[in-house]
Amino acid sequence: MKVVSAEQRLFAFYLVPDFTMLAFSSAVEALRLANAVLGYEAYSWRVVSSDGQKIRASCGLTLEADNSVLIERQHLNTRLRPAVSVICGGKHIERCADRAADAWLRECRNRGVAVAGLCTGAHILARAGLLDDRKCAIHWENQPAFIERFSGANVSTGIYEVDANIYTCAGGSASFDMMLHMIGRDFGEGVVSGICEIALVDRVRDPGERQRLPFAKRVGVQDPTVMKLVEKMEKSLTDPMQVEELTASIGLSRRQIERLFRNELRCSPARYYLKLRLERARLLLVQTTLPVVEVAIACGFVSASHFSKCYRETFGCSPQEMRGRSMKTPASRPAACASAA
Repeated sequence: MKVVSAEQRLFAFYLVPDFTMLAFSSAVEALRLANAVLGYEAYSWRVVSSDGQKIRASCGLTLEADNSVLIERQHLNTRLRPAVSVICGGKHIERCADRAADAWLRECRNRGVAVAGLCTGAHILARAGLLDDRKCAIHWENQPAFIERFSGANVSTGIYEVDANIYTCAGGSASFDMMLHMIGRDFGEGVVSGICEIALVDRVRDPGERQRLPFAKRVGVQDPTVMKLVEKMEKSLTDPMQVEELTASIGLSRRQIERLFRNELRCSPARYYLKLRLERARLLLVQTTLPVVEVAIACGFVSASHFSKCYRETFGCSPQEMRGRSMKTPASRPAACASAA
């Protein structure tokens, strides 16, 4: 492990099983490049795993750990205490529980150590009780399950969030943007510009930039009226509105709206709305253990039977069958992770 000088800002990266390599490497590379631009080691880092043993990424690569969570807790009382403790999440985050890590994170906050979550790292921060009434970001694919489980957190659609010395980002390349924000706060925009030049990054994204375009834009919708209505639909999946309510402020007749949707999306507004709700339901089925009836309610269906019928017609299987398939998906769960559940 590197010897840390008093002038360095130390980052402790806690890697969970199946962590996302892109999110982790993007964060570390931002710190490495900051050192290169500054001409000295302003930042240092170490890798932490639950038990101090090797940890496997979702891509199959394995990294050596410098410390265990137990040793990290001990370091909070020494000069080796980090400036920031970063949780690197990834696949199957809901399957990995570690009470020792939760306690460590709470102690970090109590001792003034900033905490951060990459990719699905916000899930672990929320489980430790650190995101109640806090703004946070998590990967869009995990948002439905996260919102259902941690209703006290204020989840954004942006690429990263900063709230009271708690940093969270959606993962992927957004880790780089969030780290540049930290580096810019420490050393100014000149250093950030130098990092971007070396990394061939053309711009630094703002935290509020959406993780992905609304679906209507992704499939090439051009009509602004259709785009506006789809955005309204995406914001009201739990409590669906009638088509008449959605179109009340548009100033067009229902027949005109129907024609626009068929031209742009090859389906009616009602059918498209149903597709959005069913996609949310699919994510909840594969990411949570919510009963099917609760998934149905969370996606605006009045009954489990109607939900199951619509689901089968769209995906070719029942909600129960979809969940059964997802549970058979292999997940790396080292004993150190599962033992504390």
